[in-house]
Amino acid sequence: MNKALQAAVTVPGSYFSGENHYPVLYLLHGGSGSFSDWHKKVTEPGLVPRLADKYQIIIVTPGVAPSSYYYDSPLQDSVQYESYIVKELIPFVDENYRTIAKKESRAITGLSMGGHGAMMLAAKHPELFIAVGTMSGVMNIDTRLWEVPDEFRNLRRSGQKQMLGEDLNYEAPEFNPYTIVGLVDQIQENGHAIIIDCGVDDFLIKTNRQLRQLLLDRKIPHEYIERPGAHTWKYWTEALPVHLLFFDRYLQRN
Repeated sequence: MNKALQAAVTVPGSYFSGENHYPVLYLLHGGSGSFSDWHKKVTEPGLVPRLADKYQIIIVTPGVAPSSYYYDSPLQDSVQYESYIVKELIPFVDENYRTIAKKESRAITGLSMGGHGAMMLAAKHPELFIAVGTMSGVMNIDTRLWEVPDEFRNLRRSGQKQMLGEDLNYEAPEFNPYTIVGLVDQIQENGHAIIIDCGVDDFLIKTNRQLRQLLLDRKIPHEYIERPGAHTWKYWTEALPVHLLFFDRYLQRN
């Protein structure tokens, strides 16, 4: 893409006093966010380092462009973020930090657009992750399901078609392959540990309920959480420890 991208890498305090290798969590930001959001916007300062210490895990927060959804666009060379995460960032982290560089020791989650990115990357690259999560995630890019003003709805749909093409199919059951509900076949085949988490007042709640029903219809194991809350940092600050607790059951350590 010919651009410089930033990421933050948080290691547990024990990293500096031994030679242990650690599992890794990739933690993705939302639509207009930054690699530093999980450090600067949480309502409990220092949450990420505390969780890294508690679970003895490396936490990586990469940054991508606004409204890019962690896609590889078939139309825009400037939007190739799936390749960035899979082919550049993960290998870089494994080469430069003492990670346990295998699927069984790697998880991914994120908020909003980052929830979409986490689910998409895990669905398309099952060899990389043992577990995946989403918080307030965009589980369907069909903006007709979003509880938002029409101006915002139309802006997002226009951006999708610029990135992905004018012939996107939003209709069930043949959803387009750029949306999570269109990747259920891969999700079923991959067998990841899955946690889905969304507030009942979130503007994306309908897309999360839609994905949940598709998973139930296929008897795909997953953990699903609805609780009071909206599309806010208070909600995500409370959700992240729950995701770490869930992932801790699956991540292998030396």
